[in-house]
Amino acid sequence: MTEIIEFKKFAAHLANLSGSIIKKYFRTDISIETKSDNSPVTIADKRAEEAIRERIMSEFPNHGILGEEFGNHNESAQYKWVLDPIDGTKSFITGIATFGTLIGLLKDGIPILGLFHQPIIGELLIGDNELTELNGKRTKIRSCEKIEEAILLTSDHFMIGNYKNQTVFDQLANKAKLYRTWGDCFGYYLLCTGYADIMVDPIMSPWDALPLIPIIKGAGGTVTDYEGNNPVYGTSIIATASGIHSQVVEILNKN
Repeated sequence: MTEIIEFKKFAAHLANLSGSIIKKYFRTDISIETKSDNSPVTIADKRAEEAIRERIMSEFPNHGILGEEFGNHNESAQYKWVLDPIDGTKSFITGIATFGTLIGLLKDGIPILGLFHQPIIGELLIGDNELTELNGKRTKIRSCEKIEEAILLTSDHFMIGNYKNQTVFDQLANKAKLYRTWGDCFGYYLLCTGYADIMVDPIMSPWDALPLIPIIKGAGGTVTDYEGNNPVYGTSIIATASGIHSQVVEILNKN
């Protein structure tokens, strides 16, 4: 228990460190590069991850790191930090504050700690599978028992059809009370703070998904991959209020 408390403090320190860098570049005239997967990256992404990695290697030299921008370090370590310095870079470069920094910690490959930080609005979520706190106060996913009463979010409407069944997703969207694309990590933040009920992503990288799992679980939600399996080993996420999760999985996997 003492160990996880210290890791939480350190993760919050990393968030503040990266946040101070990201804020300097937000809504400024910065160049945008295109990576091999056609996703954008900026100097803010790179500088933030560099700063986080340097601090981890200084404080915990035996730990591993997996980062979106700079890959693996000490890959076989028992403890591994998972980093996405700016999740939602498209929002960042268009001046919209629906992006965030994701930091996770794995022990023997299992997520034990996750952090979401939105430096512009000053929101910090930390979860450990049992408890999730927003700026130091416990937060929970609100109760929802019917999809007709749910707010559904996803990161990119057209991405659904690229990877999954668009028709059944549209059925879910039409059944929900409200459907919006307030996505990337910000959608999971809204879920875990009681402002949404379903968050769906048909494709996720490890640095996108792994930090979110302890946050969602700690807030009392249910999280699986698209097919309802363990999200740690998947490449997609369905995260919901627990009362509707099985219904959502069933709809999204109809033939």
